[in-house]
Amino acid sequence: MLIRCFTVLFIFLSGITHAAERPNVLLLSVDDLNDWVGVLDGHPQAKTPNIDRLAARGTLFYNAHCQAPVCNPSRASLMTSILPSSSGIYFLNPPIASSPVASKAVTMPQRFQQEGYEVMAAGKLFHARENKTYFPKYAGNFGGFGPVPKEKISQPHGHPLWDWGIYPDNTVDMPDDKTAKWAVQQLQKKYTKPFFIAAGFFRPHVPMYAPPEWFDMHPRNKIQLPLIKENDRDDLSEYARNLTTLEHVAPLHEWVKESGEWSHAVQAYLASTSLADACVGQVLDALDASPYKDNTIVVLFSDHGFHLGEKERWAKRSLWDDGTRVPMIIVNPFAKDGENRVTKASVGLIDIYPTLLELCGLEADPIHEGHSLTPLLHDPNADWEHPAITSFGPGNHAVRTERWRYIRYNDGSEELYDHATDPHEWTNLAAQAECAEIIEKHRAMLPVDKGPILGEGSTGHLAFSASEAIRAQGDAK
Repeated sequence: MLIRCFTVLFIFLSGITHAAERPNVLLLSVDDLNDWVGVLDGHPQAKTPNIDRLAARGTLFYNAHCQAPVCNPSRASLMTSILPSSSGIYFLNPPIASSPVASKAVTMPQRFQQEGYEVMAAGKLFHARENKTYFPKYAGNFGGFGPVPKEKISQPHGHPLWDWGIYPDNTVDMPDDKTAKWAVQQLQKKYTKPFFIAAGFFRPHVPMYAPPEWFDMHPRNKIQLPLIKENDRDDLSEYARNLTTLEHVAPLHEWVKESGEWSHAVQAYLASTSLADACVGQVLDALDASPYKDNTIVVLFSDHGFHLGEKERWAKRSLWDDGTRVPMIIVNPFAKDGENRVTKASVGLIDIYPTLLELCGLEADPIHEGHSLTPLLHDPNADWEHPAITSFGPGNHAVRTERWRYIRYNDGSEELYDHATDPHEWTNLAAQAECAEIIEKHRAMLPVDKGPILGEGSTGHLAFSASEAIRAQGDAK
């Protein structure tokens, strides 16, 4: 009996030791950040020294993409590793719990809590109230998209969040700065078990407000506008144009140009991005000063891309590169020669969850539809056969491989872009006979499931419904 007790005690203590030796996880999210990051070359005037230095410490996924070009479905997919086409969560609602498929998943923070991690968060990781649902310790959003002035600064009409300009006067009043300081405080504490700390920053999401110091970094009279091709949408189907235009709350590109606000809006986005980058820097400095530096996996990501005039449109909700490409960096402190690596393999945010499980020595979850990125962490040139899939409603999907972007819409119309020669996606090659084999290959990668749309009433729901209504009218003629 005594021997048995000692055996049980040994197994119990061994489990504690093993758990204590597991790596910590630091998850950093930047809302609505496209490829306007120094290391991604998205804009020549982007100033993101802290994100750049993080990339130099690990692996930069140069060809990373979201699974939905909208906050809620993108974050739901990331946190469950389930595609929108499987879950039915395509738009700004419903929450994960409303999906018969996604609700069966154990979300990322829940899984790490089950595995004995100290799990905590602040800011925006999930969408809206779900942060409180899935993080056992949630410090709040410290004001979210605020603070906001009494009257809009630059865009007098439209949605309350759609505005940009200098506001407020001090960075300490920004919610993102408060989130960064919260994360710093957590990294200064002592822990008896591994931690999972998540910090989500709201900028550069609209309203693109930032204090004067960040606008001063990007003088308006020197702003370079994005490269735009006039009549860029002429080789697209009516359905593609409708899906990315109808019922959207972002300003029309024509208004932005005619109002003289284009350079101002670009300046505001760059300023907001630099603000968010500085917040990331605060957290990285705290990690480097802590005893956890050499035992912490760091992941930085954005939930989707953002247009600032490209394809003659603004904001998200598109299946083009500007709408889907995101910064994604993973630092594995245990990797030999794991610094300053760049991979061009097409990957998705959906792959982060299974990657963290493997890096932390935890069992894979068979419900996951993402794939562990550890082969690419070991060798950025490793064979990778998984495309990045992005969906905006059932039947509307983009397939991104290392060289190609293929889009198929619910009406059957298609687009194909060759990133080797056309990085801006200005020329749709879908109708060219010599591309038939490439298109067929990418068609085979489309999601098999076509989960019905869940939720109702959001911008995405309305855009999809309006596009489908016009298509139905055409079919009836």
